Amino acid sequence: MAAKKEESGMSKEEEIGFHKGALNTLVNERNELIKMAQVVEQIMQAHVKRLEELGVKLDKK
Repeated sequence: MAAKKEESGMSKEEEIGFHKGALNTLVNERNELIKMAQVVEQIMQAHVKRLEELGVKLDKK
């Protein structure tokens, strides 16, 4: 375990903080990505709905 501490150059507490911070950042990034995908889906559905109102039939993929 001491060799691992020397490799990272951080104390155990610093390394724990680093990994927790990284996870918090990644969770926030994932949540924003999900929000973006939901907005794109809503816009796509609005276009599909309007096309159907105009008589255009679309293949479901």
